[in-house]
Amino acid sequence: MEECISVFDMLKIGVGPSSSHTLGPWRGAERFLKELREENILGKVIRIKVDLFGSLSLTGKGHATDLAVMLGLTGADPEYIPIENIDKIIAEIKKSKQLPLAGETMIPFDMEADIVFNKNFLPFHSNGFSFTAYTADSEYESTFYSIGGGFVVKEERANAIKKEAIKCAFPFPIQNAVELLDYTIKENKSISEIVYENEKSMRTEENIHSELMRIWNTMLECMYIGCHSEGILPGGLNVRRRAFDMHQNLIGLANYSNPQEWLETIRKTEVKFRQILKWVSCFALAVNEVNASLGRVVTAPTNGSAGVIPAVLMYYMVIENHQAGEKEIKQFLMVAGEIGSIFKKGATISAAMGGCQAEIGVSSAMAAAALCELMGGEPAQVLMAAEIAMEHHLGMTCDPIGGLVQIPCIERNTMGAIKAINAAELALETDPKNAKVPLDKVINTMWETAKDMNTKYKETSEGGLAISVNMADC
Repeated sequence: MEECISVFDMLKIGVGPSSSHTLGPWRGAERFLKELREENILGKVIRIKVDLFGSLSLTGKGHATDLAVMLGLTGADPEYIPIENIDKIIAEIKKSKQLPLAGETMIPFDMEADIVFNKNFLPFHSNGFSFTAYTADSEYESTFYSIGGGFVVKEERANAIKKEAIKCAFPFPIQNAVELLDYTIKENKSISEIVYENEKSMRTEENIHSELMRIWNTMLECMYIGCHSEGILPGGLNVRRRAFDMHQNLIGLANYSNPQEWLETIRKTEVKFRQILKWVSCFALAVNEVNASLGRVVTAPTNGSAGVIPAVLMYYMVIENHQAGEKEIKQFLMVAGEIGSIFKKGATISAAMGGCQAEIGVSSAMAAAALCELMGGEPAQVLMAAEIAMEHHLGMTCDPIGGLVQIPCIERNTMGAIKAINAAELALETDPKNAKVPLDKVINTMWETAKDMNTKYKETSEGGLAISVNMADC
């Protein structure tokens, strides 16, 4: 049976800089608190120890994994926590060496001693982490794995899924691109219409509408904040924000007071090829500069690649179709989410498992497919657009300097967005009957490439730019 993954599983609202290294461990901490409650020992805990393994250990500092687990243990929700409160909460824990466990019980907590960075890898996944809770007369340990995109699993549950038939509530359960295309042909529906039918089996139409618009509004606000924030990104690389200056040069002296008015203002700007390139790059830079600053972003499908999809959707709305509104936004997000889920099922969306092809490559494929449908592409062309975008990201390594989601990660989002637009245009100009590489083949190739890739190029900061350029050079 097929695995059911919702659009809302693929597009999650959270806090940067990394879905696998920040959001995942944060959610894992929340699940650990739930387990402590179920075991009736939460109020008895006198100490918590956190062990980070593999990639989480090697690049955990740069990805704020240590901060994420502390915030998760306080009971704070990454989707709703006021961003301005994060620094205050962390500073208070460091100063007092006390942690408000689940927001209920104060326990001693020294992050230097109670968060342990273990460089060894656990066998199940590169991103392993465990929590140990101590009471006066016992201890309770639980291990989790952050498998990319904010998804968190336990090994025993993952193995059970492999062995047991998964009962899927979707009327159109989809495991691969071939199945998706078959549904569109048999039902005479677009990809977004098939996805919508699946979503309706789980949520009301009103809820689908409100949640998709909440995702878009988060993306829009993120671009808006990024384009209006200047300064240096945190982390020690001294990376200067570029979206602010680029935005100022593009928009000039314009009057607006909120993100929607800003969008309408951009629609009135000059449209030339260079300006379009700059606008798309500006949108993508803005999102990932917010992400690098522990801001609120939408994983799409990860935090490190969060800028591609909003940049391409914004391109469509401010350049291609000035009449585009909620209908097109929802259509775009549903197609993007479904394409991302097919990559997750057939390969991976974790850079720790597959390198950056699993993040920027997948996000570019998602955006290309979604744009292609909005531009009038038939389902076969939509899938072709996704294939073209991924084909030209195959083999991309993940080698963040200093373990920070900044260099080369931020710029890669601009490249992924531009490639997505190009891929959509190529697909629209191609008869699908002449396609030589089906999407499922490129997904399989991506996974085989991932398995062959040396570990030092999989988000460990042990190869590539991460060692060619060091912190001292910056």
